[in-house]
Amino acid sequence: MLLAAALRPSGPQFWFHPLAPIFLMSIVANHLSYTHADGHLLFHDLHLAVPSGGKASLVGPNGAGKSTLLRLLVGQLPTTGEISRSEPAYYVPQHLGQYDALTVAEALGVAGKLQALHAILAGDASPEQFARLDDDWSIEERVQAALAHWQLPHLAPAQPLGGLSGGEKTKVFLAGAQLHGAGLLLLDEPSNHLDAASRQLLYDFLGRTPATLLVVSHDRALLRLVDLTLELLPDEVAVYSGNYDFYQTQKQTQLAALQAHVDATAKTLQQARQKARDVAEQRHKQDARGTAQGQKKGLPRIVAGHLKRQAEQSSAQLREVHHAKIDGLSQDLQQLRGQLREQQVLKIDLSHSDLHRGKILVDAQGLDFAYPGQPPLWPQPLQLQLRSGQRLRISGPNGAGKTTLLRLLLGQLAPTAGQLHRADFTHFYLDQEYSLIDNRRTVFEQLQAYNSRQLLEHELKTVLHYHQFAPESWDRPCAGLSGGEKMKLLLCCLTVSNRAPDLLILDEPTNNLDLGSQQELTEALKTFRGTLLLISHDQHFADDIGVESTIELLGQKR
Repeated sequence: MLLAAALRPSGPQFWFHPLAPIFLMSIVANHLSYTHADGHLLFHDLHLAVPSGGKASLVGPNGAGKSTLLRLLVGQLPTTGEISRSEPAYYVPQHLGQYDALTVAEALGVAGKLQALHAILAGDASPEQFARLDDDWSIEERVQAALAHWQLPHLAPAQPLGGLSGGEKTKVFLAGAQLHGAGLLLLDEPSNHLDAASRQLLYDFLGRTPATLLVVSHDRALLRLVDLTLELLPDEVAVYSGNYDFYQTQKQTQLAALQAHVDATAKTLQQARQKARDVAEQRHKQDARGTAQGQKKGLPRIVAGHLKRQAEQSSAQLREVHHAKIDGLSQDLQQLRGQLREQQVLKIDLSHSDLHRGKILVDAQGLDFAYPGQPPLWPQPLQLQLRSGQRLRISGPNGAGKTTLLRLLLGQLAPTAGQLHRADFTHFYLDQEYSLIDNRRTVFEQLQAYNSRQLLEHELKTVLHYHQFAPESWDRPCAGLSGGEKMKLLLCCLTVSNRAPDLLILDEPTNNLDLGSQQELTEALKTFRGTLLLISHDQHFADDIGVESTIELLGQKR
């Protein structure tokens, strides 16, 4: 068994640890806290436990720290808390291009063993090589079997990840989970980028594995497979003894109760303020009558003054009582509204293109493309037209060339076969790796860069707040944002740009958005009157936003 510190830096996707036995629990964590390098506190004093053999999901809004928590649990990040595991842990990461420099073997965590095996077979009998191999003489066959199971028989161990599609990268990491056979699996968005067939492979794998699972996902089908839901909050991990459907039902009940509490507190505050006004008016009248009566009775001035001071003191004390009650209710109401706002979902407002409906934006005839030294991507050259106002989906298995087709349509690549004509149009491309985000900028600087509407600073901050970016996050570097937060920030950028794009391109837009935000994105896209080009394996999402036609890419058989 390997220590985390002894692992090669080239294989950050899995980490093994010597573990202390925990009765009936596979993983136990206590007093976990994490603060970003810029001082932003993400969460504090968390406690969680997952039973041995249990299948649990970790849910929460974008930016809550779900991916960070997984990395803490496997030892990639330092923590002041206590973490105990009863079995080896294997971590499948969410990838946004940060692992592209790795080879397949390095991503699988077996590069050293394969090198040692080949060195021994070539005649190197040094003890170091045998120690690296660790008697794992079948490693090459097991690697091939794992890759084949995940529909990757064409991949060579020395092949870089950078040349693979997003779905192929995900399946390489999943092949590693199968290859190592760890008893504890921590998976971060494992269904991202996977086509329908690959998702079914994943569901089957998760359903039959005896390993303990802790998975971060926004995939409803996957979330229904678990029997325990953990919700990550700033100061606790709330436990729901059921799958996502059970969790959602409970949350709706809690939300309704919280809304009722907000309404009741607001009504009580209004009544308290009215009572304070009534009492103040009544005391004023009493004081006026007392002064008049004192004058009529001819009381000595010193006595009248004493009575007046008593009355004023009594009125001041009464005002303090009412003000204290009002202040307390106001603070309660502000806190309750903050809790309610945290549970409400992203609001998205998309502008509309000025192009008339039906204008031909792209016309392709006999279109095909081949990378150097490779056969053409598509066995049958493509014929397609894209018109303004159309909602078109590009579909196909992983590696079929969906992203390549997008780059051709945008003029970023030149076709190697056929003709392609492009009209003059503007576009906004939200790709899988959020490349429009400059990680060197802060959140506010990123929004400013797209502020062609010349909105004032307070207006930009209102946009960020409206899209659920709290003030303490505005000065954070974009590099520290989660995938879902980057998607939300790009939607903010689209909001403050001067002109709506003629063509909005969404490449797997639901991958990293929390489920509430997915719902709001759906509603916004339903009313968007520009042209929409979608790559998504989420059939439910495609149906909801009104996709009119689909280009199905089959790709060459490997």
